[in-house]
Amino acid sequence: MKRRIIMIGRSMAGKTTLCQYLSDQQLKYKKTQAVEIINKNMIDTPGEYLERTYMRGALMVSAADADTIVLVQDATENGTMFPPGYSSSFAKPCIGVVTKSDKATEKQLEDAQKYLKIAGAKEIFVTSSYEGTGFEPFLKYFEDK
Repeated sequence: MKRRIIMIGRSMAGKTTLCQYLSDQQLKYKKTQAVEIINKNMIDTPGEYLERTYMRGALMVSAADADTIVLVQDATENGTMFPPGYSSSFAKPCIGVVTKSDKATEKQLEDAQKYLKIAGAKEIFVTSSYEGTGFEPFLKYFEDK
């Protein structure tokens, strides 16, 4: 992946696990405390930056170095932290990734995709880092850009 992406989502949404999977690292839980650059092309952000509205400015600053915004939605979460039209804040291409698809019901998967569409994600990818599913179309998206 040549484009730099920023992962935005609430705590425990799977942003760090997604980064670990994409960079062929061992999957293990690690709480992200600050913005981290992984393999020079992924920006991992703390969930608190989205969860606390007074910290959202830090996401705007961190996103300045990204080519693509990736909104990360946990499929098993009831509800979302992304307001309608959230992606328009960035003026950059925005995609959505649904995580933890292996733990979700069909209804939860549908809802997660709906939340991401409402937030402004133009394309949505449904993934499971633990099963290794859904990543081919995600990676192809970046090859085509």
